[in-house]
Amino acid sequence: MQRRNFLILGSIFGLSPYVKAEEHTELSREFEKVKSLIAAVQEHMFPAGNKIPSAKDMDANRFLFEAISHNCYDKDIRAFVIEGAKEFKNSTKGDFLTMNKKDKEKALREYEQSSYGQSWLSRIMVITLEGIFSDPIYGSNKKEAGWKALNSYGGFPRAKSRYIQL
Repeated sequence: MQRRNFLILGSIFGLSPYVKAEEHTELSREFEKVKSLIAAVQEHMFPAGNKIPSAKDMDANRFLFEAISHNCYDKDIRAFVIEGAKEFKNSTKGDFLTMNKKDKEKALREYEQSSYGQSWLSRIMVITLEGIFSDPIYGSNKKEAGWKALNSYGGFPRAKSRYIQL
């Protein structure tokens, strides 16, 4: 290998961790802008007082962030989750968080009428359900409450470490 190629490759590999860290920081910043909106949507879809535990009780918002932050998660879906939340926020003129339950339902139903909105709400629902019914080691399904609500149990063998730690 020529010295020049060695230096170029060394520079690229040397910058890789920095680029990855910058990507995660950018995702964190973007998610922070829509975190409360996504949490409100999750809590509306899975409220307290039902047979299954609420999204809030299961810390589904944190699960969603950790899931989309993982380096194996599809970057397009990650962007879709963030951009869909921004579009929904714009469609409600930023008022969703202060709406009453009836108005929230109406806003979600209106957003659901577009194929983009329907896909985004579906994605939020799927990730939230994954959190509610995942192994508690992943930070949601606290005290196995999701499994207990369905009189079920997790898979065997149980996970010994979180994906995020691998």
